[in-house]
Amino acid sequence: MQRMDAAEVAPEAYHAVLGLEKYVRANVEHTVLELVKIRASMLNGCSFCVDMHTRDALDSGESTRRLFAVAAWREAPFFTERERTALALTDAVTRLGEHGVPDDVWDAAAKVWSERELADLVMAIATINVWNRIAVTTRKQPPLTV
Repeated sequence: MQRMDAAEVAPEAYHAVLGLEKYVRANVEHTVLELVKIRASMLNGCSFCVDMHTRDALDSGESTRRLFAVAAWREAPFFTERERTALALTDAVTRLGEHGVPDDVWDAAAKVWSERELADLVMAIATINVWNRIAVTTRKQPPLTV
């Protein structure tokens, strides 16, 4: 059962996060953005966001095969180099450990993303992690029917 509706209880905070969401939607490649959102949501155990973003990706023409493979992206041959580096960065930022993002992960991403694209990608990863933390904490549930 959902604990609260954060958007209703703290609308100013919700709209601030929504501002970040609008920014990343306008500045990160759509396909990459959905893959990043799905991967971070999987790592964070956010069923609401996994459901929403897989449906969004399907509606945008993404294949089920690639969506299923996001869970095992390192072994799957279906992703481009840019997508792979975005997924690796998503893993590192989402699981942000004691030593931060490893240099090899950052350097690989920096080889295929411009500095501005990389900044936008980091903002996208940070934003989905905020949404995940809100949804998981408040126990937001995906709709049973769509």
